[in-house]
Amino acid sequence: MAGYRELLRTPGVARIIAAQLTARFPNGMMSLAVLLHVEQQTGTYGAAGLVLAATSIGQAVAGPVTSRWMGIWGIRRVLTLTTAVCAAALMVLALVPMSVPGYMACGLVAGLSTPPVQSAVRTIYPKLVNSRQLTALFSLDASLQEIIWILAPVLITIVATQVGTVVGLLLIIVILVLGGAWFILSPEVGRVRIPRSRRAFGKVLGKPVVLLATVIGFLLIGACAAVEAAVVATFGHGGLEAGLVLAVFSVGSLAGGLAFGHIPIGPWAMARRLTVVAVGLTAAVFFVDEVTASTPWWVSLCLLVAGVGVAPALAVMFAMTSASVKFSETAEAYGWIGTGQLIGAALGSAIAGFLIDGVGPAGAYAAAAGFAILGAVVAAACVRGFPDLRGRDASPIPDTEPVPVIT
Repeated sequence: MAGYRELLRTPGVARIIAAQLTARFPNGMMSLAVLLHVEQQTGTYGAAGLVLAATSIGQAVAGPVTSRWMGIWGIRRVLTLTTAVCAAALMVLALVPMSVPGYMACGLVAGLSTPPVQSAVRTIYPKLVNSRQLTALFSLDASLQEIIWILAPVLITIVATQVGTVVGLLLIIVILVLGGAWFILSPEVGRVRIPRSRRAFGKVLGKPVVLLATVIGFLLIGACAAVEAAVVATFGHGGLEAGLVLAVFSVGSLAGGLAFGHIPIGPWAMARRLTVVAVGLTAAVFFVDEVTASTPWWVSLCLLVAGVGVAPALAVMFAMTSASVKFSETAEAYGWIGTGQLIGAALGSAIAGFLIDGVGPAGAYAAAAGFAILGAVVAAACVRGFPDLRGRDASPIPDTEPVPVIT
């Protein structure tokens, strides 16, 4: 922990971490708030699902695009524009009664304009600390983001069900604007200028490390999404058990990230960490019994083990991407990784839902384990594609350009 204390004493690090977590907090609230609001307005979860799908599609499409824009127009301009448009779209969705296509259009605009804070901050990190601290910073970031997924769904559910869905959406807008302003106005954001990328859009996916990170992120977050559906199906919506079990999963990830963030990253690091996730999720399949009183404890223990590998795996993903691309390409690379994760979340939830209907919660846990096992297999099979960062600088490759010489 001494290393983290030293890291947080580095000028600007604690401030930028707090600001970006606040700015990203609405990401953990938006899906539930939109789902509950549209269901209340239309009376059908089918319509709410369509609006949520439109929002997710918008986020997946926009990720690499708005991230790349930051190298063209600057971080602050892009974040200011997207924050304003997203807040306006959510305001219309909250206050204006519409048909389902209208709600879908608003959801799509909100998704397309989701501020690329995650890509921005992970591009900024290498400029805040020295190379020795960068891997630990990525691990700390991956760990602390679990706070969003522990607190945000609980907060928005309480507000939306006890006060109203309109108030819930307005709360999201307030946090989006204030958190976004805090991050945008942070001095560290103003000091970093992302060079314009000289390569065509999407070319960064041709780098094996970026493609690997996108595929593995897809599988890892697919597993996490399937777990969420499985836990809700196991313990139901009415009690506290589901929320507490999912909180244990996130606490495991938080603890794992903090505990293993200092360990140097070698080529086998991703495979080892995903194996931990796979073992925990596979064990959960055998402890699902809706009539057994001890089920919450056993499932919680399994998910605690699985969670220990999640944040460390994400930290490997961020560090290896940073070390393998030019600085001008880092934001777009993180945008593609985010898109992969969003698609994984959608597919994981969908597969888990079908299996819950067909064979029960055990099927959803099996789907989660399958995603994680496949991720570990891909990481092991493609181990030569992972950089060895032990004793190596994880900072992005500097951008260079020809210098005219008088002869």
